[in-house]
Amino acid sequence: MATYLDVVNNVLRRLREPVVTSVNDSEYSAMIGVMVNDAKRDVEDAYDWNALSDTLTATTTASLFNYVLVGSKTRFRVIDVLNESEQSFMNYAASHWMNQQFLLTNPQNGKPMYYNFNGVNSNGDTQVDVYPIPDAVYTLRFNLIIPQADLVSDNTRILVPDHLVSMLAYSKAIAERGEDAGVQASEAYLQYRLALADAVAIERNHYQEEMEWVPV
Repeated sequence: MATYLDVVNNVLRRLREPVVTSVNDSEYSAMIGVMVNDAKRDVEDAYDWNALSDTLTATTTASLFNYVLVGSKTRFRVIDVLNESEQSFMNYAASHWMNQQFLLTNPQNGKPMYYNFNGVNSNGDTQVDVYPIPDAVYTLRFNLIIPQADLVSDNTRILVPDHLVSMLAYSKAIAERGEDAGVQASEAYLQYRLALADAVAIERNHYQEEMEWVPV
């Protein structure tokens, strides 16, 4: 996995610009750093990359239904949610239904079977409500795709395929200053899209049980 600095220098080389020893060595390299972060976000949002998968655990307390998923932030995507203590999957419930259970009826206490995301805390982590309201201690496992935080340190390694981040950041850089030695931004972006399709196909092949074949 390439570092933040590696990818910035990769883009600079593509642009025929001098490489740097730190992302913030110059105004131009710092701008490329911004584009690398933008590109990383776009690549992260393009697919559920296995490198971004993580499991967050919430341990319940009796009579408490709201919990914080520490480290989740807000850009995550859900793979599945389990009540590990009961060895059962939990189901997503709409906010309207959850409000009805909590406010318009007599709330039930028991083993949590449903969940609903409800706001964020002061640290920017997502909060989750569970229902029925726990009547004991349960371990709830949230299997999520969690995008990496914005890159700041030169030595931070990029989790998603770094060649895609380089290619997309390069296309953004060309768009910012015009063509680069005859290469148009649209051409560079098309090359990125083709590489993205290849990378997604390769990763999907690792999980053939999730592949869906359709007639064409």
